[in-house]
Amino acid sequence: MEGFRLWPRSLQGQVLLAIALALLVAQTISATLIWREQKHRREMSMVSSAAFRLIGPTPEERRRSRHDREDRPPSVFRIEHTTQPLHGPNEKRLPRVERELAEVLSAQGVDAAQVVVFERDPMKDGPSLEFWERNRRKLQLVSNEPMPRLVIASIENRTGGWTSTRVFTDGGEMHVLAPLVGQTIVLYLVLVGAMALILRRMARPLKALTRRVEDFAGNRAIEGQLQPEGPEDIRGLIVAHNAMEARIAAMLNEKDVMLGAIGHDLKTPLAALRVRIEAVEDDTERGRMAATIEDINRSLDDILSLARVGRPTDPVEPTELSALVADVIGEFEDMGEPVELGETDRVVLPVRATWMRRALRNLVSNAMRYGERARVSLRREGRMAVLRIEDDGPGIPDGEIMRMMEPFTRLDASRNSSTGGSGLGLTLARAIADQHGGTLTLANRRNAHGQVAGLIATIHLPIQ
Repeated sequence: MEGFRLWPRSLQGQVLLAIALALLVAQTISATLIWREQKHRREMSMVSSAAFRLIGPTPEERRRSRHDREDRPPSVFRIEHTTQPLHGPNEKRLPRVERELAEVLSAQGVDAAQVVVFERDPMKDGPSLEFWERNRRKLQLVSNEPMPRLVIASIENRTGGWTSTRVFTDGGEMHVLAPLVGQTIVLYLVLVGAMALILRRMARPLKALTRRVEDFAGNRAIEGQLQPEGPEDIRGLIVAHNAMEARIAAMLNEKDVMLGAIGHDLKTPLAALRVRIEAVEDDTERGRMAATIEDINRSLDDILSLARVGRPTDPVEPTELSALVADVIGEFEDMGEPVELGETDRVVLPVRATWMRRALRNLVSNAMRYGERARVSLRREGRMAVLRIEDDGPGIPDGEIMRMMEPFTRLDASRNSSTGGSGLGLTLARAIADQHGGTLTLANRRNAHGQVAGLIATIHLPIQ
C-alpha cells in the first residue's frame, strides 16, 4: 500500500487545493481583521460607558433627577464608592482598556491616581446577578440566555478611596466568527465547486491526450488520433501532437521500408556468395568465409528484428511465463549448453511469446558467451514478474553498464573470434522488455568478499 500523500498528483487536484488554501488564508486574514475591529469597537464602547458613569452628570442634571433617584432602588450600573479596590487577585485585568479609559478621564479633567479595569464572572458578582434576575423578564430574555460578560472599571482617588462602575458587554468572538465560518463554507462550496467543473472540462482533453500518447508509444499506429477540444491552448496542443504523430509515423514507415530493402538487397548476394564459396578448394578458407557470411546474416537479422520490435505484428496473448522459460532452457539443454533452471513461480502474463523467447535467448546466450554458464529464475515479487539470468563471468565495469544497452556496443575484451556477436543482443532484449511495459537492468553480482563474481540481467514485467 502506497504512503498517504497530502499533495494531490493530478493537475485538477493541485489547482483545487491551491485555491482552497488561498481562500483559507484570505478568510483567516479577513476574520482576524474583523475580529480585531469588533474587539476595538467593544473596548471603545466599554470605555465610553464606564467614562460616562465615572465622570457623572452635571449639577443641573443631578437637581432635575434627584426626585427620580429617590423613587428607584440603587442600580449596579451606577457609581459605587469603596475604601478598598474591587479587583481580586485571580481576576483578569484589561491593560488596553485601562489606558484608553485613563486618556478619556484625563481629557475630561478627572484626576485619577490609578485606573483598574478587569473582568469578573457575573455569576460570582452578587449585584450583577441580582440585577440580571430582576430584569430578565423586562428585557424579554429566554430562561437559558447566558449572562453577558461583566467588566468593572475602578479609579483610585487622590484621597485613597475607590470609585467603581459595572458594564455589561457581549462576548463578541462567536458572534463574529460564526458568520465568517458560514461564509467560508459557502464560498468553498460555490468557488471550489465551480472551479472543479471548469478544471474537469480542461483536464478531460489532457487525460485523453495522455492516453493517446501512451497508446502511440505502444503501437505507433496513426489511427485513433484525437479531435481538438477544450480551451484554445489545449486544442492547439492536440493539433500539434497529431501533426507530430503523423511525422513520426511517416519516418518509422520510411525506416521500415529502408531496412527491409537493405535486408533483402544484402541477403540475396550473401546467399549467392554462400553458394560460390563451395567452389573454394581450401577447407579452412572456405570455413572462414562461411562463418563470415553467417555472422553478416545474424547481424542483419538482429538489425531487422530491432527495427520491427516497435511495430510488432503478432498479437498479445495470455502466456504462462514459467512454461515459456522452461521451453527456452530446454532448447539450450538439448544442445548441451551449460544452462540451469532455478526457482520458478507460475505467472501468467499477456505477452508476445515470440518476442519474449527472443529476449530470453539473447540474455542466456550472452551469459554463456561471457560467463561460461547461465542460471535462470522466475519469481513473483509483489505486482511484478522478475526474470533473472545470472552468469559467472567477469561482469561489466560499473561505468560501462548503461552504455552496454546501446546498439552495437561491446566491451574491448569481447572483441575476438571466440565470442563474436553484433552488439545488439542486449539492446534488442531491452526493447522487447519496454514493448511489454517492463524494464531490463544489468548489475554485477558480488561474492562474500565484495568481488565481482558475475553479471545479473533482470527483466521486470508488470502483472496486470
